[in-house]
Amino acid sequence: MADYHFVYKDVEGSSTQWDDIQRKLGNLPPKPPAFKPDPFTPKEDEQSKPKDKNWIDHKTEEELEDLEDHLDDDRFLIEYRRHRLAEMKRVLKVAKFGSIIPISGSDFVREVSQAPSDVWVVVVLYKDGFPECGVLMQCMEELATMYPSTKFVKIVSTDCIPNYPDCNLPTVLVYNNGAVKANHVGLHTFGRRCTPEGVALVLCQSDPVLNDGQSGGEGSREDVLEGVRRRFIENVITQHEDDDDGSASD
Repeated sequence: MADYHFVYKDVEGSSTQWDDIQRKLGNLPPKPPAFKPDPFTPKEDEQSKPKDKNWIDHKTEEELEDLEDHLDDDRFLIEYRRHRLAEMKRVLKVAKFGSIIPISGSDFVREVSQAPSDVWVVVVLYKDGFPECGVLMQCMEELATMYPSTKFVKIVSTDCIPNYPDCNLPTVLVYNNGAVKANHVGLHTFGRRCTPEGVALVLCQSDPVLNDGQSGGEGSREDVLEGVRRRFIENVITQHEDDDDGSASD
C-alpha cells in the first residue's frame, strides 16, 4: 500500500506565531515580503484619445479619407476633416509644375500657346555651350521651384525660331492666354549681376507673371514684387552675415 504525503502551505507571505518568535530570536531568516504584481495599465487605445484640430492636422490624405466612420457625431471634427481634406487637394492642384520643362518645336503649341488662360508661361530660348544661358538657367530653376504655379519651359532657340541669332541668347518669352506678353533678349536685360531676385523683378515689370500658388491665382503684380523684394533683402542680409563670419574666422 502506497504512502501518501500531503504538504500544506500557508498563503505566500503569511507566518505563524511560532515563526515570528523564532525570527525575533534570530533562529529563522527574515520573512520575505509578500508578492505584489505590477499594477496593470491597459494599452492606450488610439480611438479613445481626445481628438482635436492637431490630431487631424497630422493625418495624411488617405487617413483622412478613412476617418469619417470613426468620428461618429463630433460635428466639429467632421467639418474640420472636410476642410483639411479640401485644403490638401487644393494645394496639390495648385502646385502644377515646380521645375523647368524641356520641350521641342512640335510641343510648343500644346505646352505654350494652348496653356490654360490662368497659367503664365515663361519660355527660355537657349543653346548648350553658352555660359550666359547656363547662368540664366540656374536662376530660372530656382524661380521654377519657388513659383510652382507658373509654368517654366526651355527650348533650343533654333527649334523654336529657325535661324535665330546666337547673339540674342539667352532669350525669354512670357506667354499668357496664347499671346506673347513680354520678351527679354540677352543676359544683360536682367541686370549686371544675374540673380533669381533680379530675374523675378524683370519678369514682373508689367504683369504678375510669378505665382507661388498661395494667393489662389489672385495675387497682384505689386504683391508679387513685394515678395520678391523681401526675398532679395533676406538674401543680401544672409550673404553679408556669411561674409562677416568668413572674415572673422580668418
